[in-house]
Amino acid sequence: MSKTEGKLIANNKKAYHDYFILDKYEAGIVLHGTEVKSLRMGQCSIKEAFIRIENGEIFIYGMHISPYEKGNIFNKDPLRVRKLLIHKKEIHKIFGKMKEKGNTLVPLRVYFNGSLVKVEIGLAKGKKLYDKRDDIAKKDQKREAERDFKIRNFG
Repeated sequence: MSKTEGKLIANNKKAYHDYFILDKYEAGIVLHGTEVKSLRMGQCSIKEAFIRIENGEIFIYGMHISPYEKGNIFNKDPLRVRKLLIHKKEIHKIFGKMKEKGNTLVPLRVYFNGSLVKVEIGLAKGKKLYDKRDDIAKKDQKREAERDFKIRNFG
């Protein structure tokens, strides 16, 4: 994973709320026609997307890329299944980790790396309701502490 990522296209904040992210991977994505032009305009959503491994290949389902308005007949189905490009060795490694109970793959963000569109996928473990409540409580405490600090220093 390179640290020189370019423009962020879509972010999946819900994934961090619903899952513990154990590991992150960078994958390319197979796009057709005018999908790249739509992505350049930021027309992408991965909130409802999920990832599956089938026959040694990784696919992303539910990723919505809005049709390019000037694309007419070249536009593809916005919710079609798209193949992710990742090394075979990494796929086998991920597949082995996914066999553990409760592990799943979720898309975390879509971004440009140079002229290439990349998807950051996370190996995740689902959070229980009480874990989510703990996270919300910690976030509230942090917000309160920052507010108190600001009032003390500038008040």
